[in-house]
Amino acid sequence: MRAMRVRVGMMIGVLLALVGCSGKPAVHFFDEGQPATLDQWHVLRVEGGKLRLNDGVVPYDLNTPLFSDYAHKLRTVWMPEGKAAGYQPENAFDFPVGTILSKTFYYPLPAGGGADAMAVARTPPSQSSLQGEVLDLSRVRLIETRLLVHRQQGWVALPYVWNREQTIATLKRTGDTVELELVDAAGAREALSYQVPDQNQCGGCHITDNRSRKLLPIGPKARNLNRDFDYAGGRENQLAHLARVGYLQGAPAPAQAPRAADATDPQASLDARARAYLDVNCGHCHSRTGPAITSGLWLDAPTRDHLKLGLCKQPIAAGKGTGNRLYDVLPGDADASIIAFRMDSDDPAVMMPELGRAVVHKEGLALIRQWINGLEGSCDTTAGAGPVNTTGPPAG
Repeated sequence: MRAMRVRVGMMIGVLLALVGCSGKPAVHFFDEGQPATLDQWHVLRVEGGKLRLNDGVVPYDLNTPLFSDYAHKLRTVWMPEGKAAGYQPENAFDFPVGTILSKTFYYPLPAGGGADAMAVARTPPSQSSLQGEVLDLSRVRLIETRLLVHRQQGWVALPYVWNREQTIATLKRTGDTVELELVDAAGAREALSYQVPDQNQCGGCHITDNRSRKLLPIGPKARNLNRDFDYAGGRENQLAHLARVGYLQGAPAPAQAPRAADATDPQASLDARARAYLDVNCGHCHSRTGPAITSGLWLDAPTRDHLKLGLCKQPIAAGKGTGNRLYDVLPGDADASIIAFRMDSDDPAVMMPELGRAVVHKEGLALIRQWINGLEGSCDTTAGAGPVNTTGPPAG
């Protein structure tokens, strides 16, 4: 009898260890293996028709988000108790082993479109449907949740795809395709074959250092996170919040940290908005360390050199991707600039970015075209010497 009581006590202890004080399941970090379903990690849970965060899971957002076929994103971070990320002013934070980053891709439903299984609203990706850190599943269509997990051997990417009932997300190591229709405010429809990347394709963006060839986080950098967020407990700057809850150490006051512009903010300068857009959509590859280093085109925020930013720069490799244009960026002429040409294409042999989208980001393209058309200067077409009398983006 006594042995039975001991066993029961041990079982209760295990159960208590798996459940937080609030009654929510505690996050379960798997240091090996690839769990078949998202719910095994206990990062997110579906309850009462809502997608909710479990204890210790902190949401965050970016000043300018990466474009992914107009999908909206719920981003979260979780770290083991007593662990914190190290602040870095330029690169992604130095997250400890045991960190779980999640990104849930979803679309708001169009007005009157709930009965149409394929219809989703085409709205600005910067708009969030979160209400007090909760997603109302009657108003959105969940597509996938990607985990980036920091294990002893490095970061591992795991893509989970939600079922149509929005009750469970299943690991899809080889990727998946979800057929959708984007519906704009006027009711116009555009077919979209949404591509869930396979595990190898995740490296196409997350291998940001061409020398180490290791997966690394992209979004959680100081300049991207330095903004306010509407947490369940109230509005607060994200850098300050992460420091306050013990998830970030060594960070300066937000006013002293770098801050990227919101590309949709009309109050920000055109240069700041365009550079923020190029940084988050292109800079993880086009940088001094990224996979596109050999292109000579660097579009990340730290780059200041006009030629490396593409102004009057001729492409390294000719071909279909140039559209017979001479320069990556011809100041004052977006029509003659390779960057705008490739952004305006959905041809896999031409388009940029190469991964992560199947349709053209019309608003993003309009921004970059406006930026290029506003640049002053001319190019020396005879000597190939680069920009002449080019003002270009400001140093800041």
